[in-house]
Amino acid sequence: MFYGITDLLTFVLGTVFIVLLPGPNSLYVMAAASRWGVRAGYQGAAGIFVGDTILMLLAVTGMASVLRATPELFMVIKYAGAAYLGWVGLNLLRGALATWRRGDETAAQVGDGQPDYPPVRSTPHPFRTALLISLMNPKAILFFVSFFIQFVDPAYEHPALSFVILGVIVQACSVLYLSTLIFAGARLAAQFRRHRRVAAGATAGVGGVFIGFGAKLASATLS
Repeated sequence: MFYGITDLLTFVLGTVFIVLLPGPNSLYVMAAASRWGVRAGYQGAAGIFVGDTILMLLAVTGMASVLRATPELFMVIKYAGAAYLGWVGLNLLRGALATWRRGDETAAQVGDGQPDYPPVRSTPHPFRTALLISLMNPKAILFFVSFFIQFVDPAYEHPALSFVILGVIVQACSVLYLSTLIFAGARLAAQFRRHRRVAAGATAGVGGVFIGFGAKLASATLS
């Protein structure tokens, strides 16, 4: 046993698998990097780190139990989160449409020897957007508490230390994974700048996926 953690290797392997699963957090960070560059990608990643840290603290302090005991609160958070994901998706679709139209204008301007247009920013606050995406998911709170509890020995005299270690492991895996997505997204950005129609199609696809995430969250249950 390592500082009250019953099976560290299994936890690490499980965390890697869970982090690699596609979801709104990772998808948004990659989309931000592909549209606005590495800096915006890391701003989004910072929002995810802060949001996940808050969720872990809420899980450890019993927020999941409150949600289970108060289904009405769960419903409010669930529908608010679903609506926000849908709103992000609609904004991305609007940005895709603007990029598609601007692509036609750009082609005409370039043909006339005029300068290219800058990229359209449909959601210009990556940190805030990513933070809200991370926080407005009650299922994530339940996941954190159910996942962590399995690996902490209830008899250990300093359980807070165990949770801190587990949280650092989760965030370290998240940093590595999101960094990979950010630089992959930045490479896509170079291609998108030369192919505006492709960029518009990719953004529209991401927007549709976010709307799907919102619909899935709206149908989520506590079980």
